[in-house]
Amino acid sequence: MLDSCDLIAFVPTVDLGRARSFYAGRLGLNLTEESEYACVFEVNRTMLRVTLVRTAPAAGYTILGWRVPDIAAAVIDLRGRGVVFERFESLTQDELGIWTTPDNSRVAWFKDPDGNTLSLTQFAC
Repeated sequence: MLDSCDLIAFVPTVDLGRARSFYAGRLGLNLTEESEYACVFEVNRTMLRVTLVRTAPAAGYTILGWRVPDIAAAVIDLRGRGVVFERFESLTQDELGIWTTPDNSRVAWFKDPDGNTLSLTQFAC
């Protein structure tokens, strides 16, 4: 049953204004609704609710990601918007911060203002 229903993604924030600026301004997502409890974005027909919480301890893993057709172009675009990409000592990343997986997929990570880890992935063909 759920496989035919629309998916809603959730991301926590302790500061809705700061999160709105990041997700709408830096990432360029379309803000469709805003209340005192959440900012709602439309992301390629998926609802993303950035929800106000009292505390938002950052997870030690990626909580949200995008499949992109050209990861280098996406990283360059987001860097131009002020997004900072993460570097990990345990991974060999190129000059843009992109890691190539054993199957030749490519991944880059960045954080939102609450420290949530987000990613871009270009899957191998």
